[in-house]
Amino acid sequence: MSDSGRSSDQRRGGGGSTRRNAQGRERNRGPQRSFTESAPSQRTRRADPARLVAFEVLRAVAAEDAYANLVLPTRIRQHGLDRRDAGFATELSYGALRNQGTYDAILARCVDRPLDKLDPAVLDALRIGVHQLVAMRVPAHAALDQTVGLARAVIGAGPSALINAVLRKVAARSLDEWLDELVAGEQDETRVASVRYAHPEWIVRALRQSLVAHGRPVGEINDLLEADNAAPVVNLVALPGLGNLDEALENGAVPGELVEGSALSSGGDLGRLESVRSGTTRVQDVGSQLVARALAAASLDAGPSLETGRDENAAAAGAETGERGNGEAWLDLCAGPGGKAALLGALANERGATLLANEPAPHRAKLVSQALSAVPSEVWTVRTGDGRDVGSEQPAAFDRVLVDVPCSGLGALRRRPESRWRRTPKDLADLGPLQRELLNSALAAVRPGGVVAYVTCSPHPAETTAVVSDALRKRDDLELLDAGSVLDAVSLGGGLGAGHEKTAQLWPHVHSTDAMFLALIRRKR
Repeated sequence: MSDSGRSSDQRRGGGGSTRRNAQGRERNRGPQRSFTESAPSQRTRRADPARLVAFEVLRAVAAEDAYANLVLPTRIRQHGLDRRDAGFATELSYGALRNQGTYDAILARCVDRPLDKLDPAVLDALRIGVHQLVAMRVPAHAALDQTVGLARAVIGAGPSALINAVLRKVAARSLDEWLDELVAGEQDETRVASVRYAHPEWIVRALRQSLVAHGRPVGEINDLLEADNAAPVVNLVALPGLGNLDEALENGAVPGELVEGSALSSGGDLGRLESVRSGTTRVQDVGSQLVARALAAASLDAGPSLETGRDENAAAAGAETGERGNGEAWLDLCAGPGGKAALLGALANERGATLLANEPAPHRAKLVSQALSAVPSEVWTVRTGDGRDVGSEQPAAFDRVLVDVPCSGLGALRRRPESRWRRTPKDLADLGPLQRELLNSALAAVRPGGVVAYVTCSPHPAETTAVVSDALRKRDDLELLDAGSVLDAVSLGGGLGAGHEKTAQLWPHVHSTDAMFLALIRRKR
């Protein structure tokens, strides 16, 4: 193979004429060569802006451990992409990240060395090329030309021959043909599903287990995996009593069918909408909207009236949150980055309640304050501190508590395409103790008769039913409310069918939401 096809490590050690310039780009000073019509040197030497955005997103995810959903909007604005190009860049970024495992398996059949020996930037360029060739309506010649041009513009001329040759091999088969080849002779259903649906094997097994744990047929696994790979529709919420969806609807959004005050948008730069900039309309998955509304709607245990029957701790909590009158005191124990807190704050404002939003990380606490800025300031307070301490510092102080615990995020794989390749089974074991400690703190912080909503964006039983069962087993003053019925009550039309043994689990393939889990736990009087 020519020097232009070797890895950067080989070039540095080989004493050849290829080197990098001051900007880190590769330069080839070797003898002049003749090229065929399809030679990389005769392809474009510029980076198409939409493909450049996708490449920069993949590089940030790989090199900086960044999150695609945070990097992508910034890069779209920096490069001034219009709506059409922004949509192309989004599909290319998310698709290449989401299907990384499958695309790497294809590339491994087309590259003459282990993929970990390739320059990481070259590998990301190849993944972008593969997605265009097998999963987008991009003509093969355009995918080849533009991917090689991208590489020449941002990586250097050296790898262009390698990229051209590899992508030509990929283009020789359709995606279905590649998948059939990759799983030929494989008898293990988990491995087959892992390749066909681009999920690590351990996640396939975990999601099978999750379906069974929540009372759904294990035969739905392929539908669930496929739903994880569908491009998610942007969900919007107008903060109750503070915002409306008029501007969003005028710009192409359509009313949501699951919950009041929601809308579905085809995307674009929503930051251009004044209602989004002001914070009265927010991007938030419908599953998150439903669980926040369920906590606000859950029935408290009748007892002494809230106006006269609250104890000194509840009064202290109300003072900290700037209580107006004698309304309820609400707590969001794990509030960052603030999406559910904003919705709860708006609901609290309508009801004369107050909200304390707790977040341990100072930078995320600032995000919570920003999210709540559209809600009247007398309604809410942000506390920066460990949520595990709130129960002991303010026992029996709150009427409603949301504890949306840190979790593996297995329920949001469609929105966080890179996360499936970052997570490991060890995350489940590591997060379990923290989830239990936070739930115990929430149960200590809620007053007798009050309700705790235990929420995770994961369907895995280790993070959902097992945590709740442990808490119920250790105390005799707790009872489960029928979370499925409460979800039905706050949804449009009801009939979600999300309840199982009084807990509730939403699913991407059933409800078109993230896989949010909800348990409503009431502390008995």
